Amino acid sequence: MRSAALVVLAIGAALAPLPASIVERLYSTRAFVALQSLLTPLSNVVPIALFDVLVCGAVAVWIGLAVVDIRRRGWVRAAGSIGVRTLTWSAASYLVFLATWGLNYRRVPLADTLQFDRSAVSVDSARRMALVAVDRVNTLYASAHRLAPASGEVTGSLAEGFARASRDLGLPSITVARPKRTLLDAYFQRAGVAGMTDPFLLETLVASDLLPVERPFVVAHEWSHLAGIANEGDANFVGWLACLRGSAADQYSAWLFLYDELARSVTARDRAALVSALADGPRADIRAIRERVMRHLSPRVSTAGWRVYDSYLKANRVESGVASYAEVVRLVLGVKFGDDWIPLRRR
Repeated sequence: MRSAALVVLAIGAALAPLPASIVERLYSTRAFVALQSLLTPLSNVVPIALFDVLVCGAVAVWIGLAVVDIRRRGWVRAAGSIGVRTLTWSAASYLVFLATWGLNYRRVPLADTLQFDRSAVSVDSARRMALVAVDRVNTLYASAHRLAPASGEVTGSLAEGFARASRDLGLPSITVARPKRTLLDAYFQRAGVAGMTDPFLLETLVASDLLPVERPFVVAHEWSHLAGIANEGDANFVGWLACLRGSAADQYSAWLFLYDELARSVTARDRAALVSALADGPRADIRAIRERVMRHLSPRVSTAGWRVYDSYLKANRVESGVASYAEVVRLVLGVKFGDDWIPLRRR
């Protein structure tokens, strides 16, 4: 009876039509921030990914209980209890997911909180912004490589930049997480995944083979999720702004990311012109990033993994699925900025 009630509760929570304004006011900027200020500092104390411990522990317990059921009742009779337990645990996990992070998928999107002009989003504006990105990576290349830590570790400038970006966007301040390696690292590399946010213990997990020029933006993107920005396009936008407020290495990482996104939004002719305008250094970095991704990439694993993630995003009311990553271009082009790339908010 309790199992059935838990499943019904999970289904109701998934389908409940909660207004975005209520989620924003009561959960994303209050309850979630309070929870994040407790969980992330605790996970920061531990050098390993607690997410790995949680998943491995849950799997081990599930297998142990299944073995006990089979020994006591046999395969046929045990199948029912194993199925009920799996369904119950899944429902409970989903409810915990919603409470610790998942409700952020239902908050007000950044395009509705900032001054956003849809008419400013065009192929021509993408080409103009791409030229800005080319200029910035060419200018920042030397100082970025001189200042970037050889180990790829995140510097304090990125945390300071993230705090400034949060204030500019009107977001509550959060505790940033120490980037950690995970047991999922082999999957990350084979699927072409740069990182993820642990939605239960609110940790930042990143691929171990990220290049120093990639790491600042990837970490800032994941910190955006820690700040309750669930939509991938919005998280890209916040991560980009955070890096622009950091060191030269952080800024270079942001513009290199944005250049790649913008290059996909212009015509083939414009793309060729952009590539020719890149200096040798940035061009070499872009080539190195692609070589890193392709080194371990498995097309089969990547396709399957991104298909599953696309379904996951759509199930959490992100209609565009994995295509939401590219929505950062729409925000960069459509949001109105003041000086120093400060986005103007709606009043």
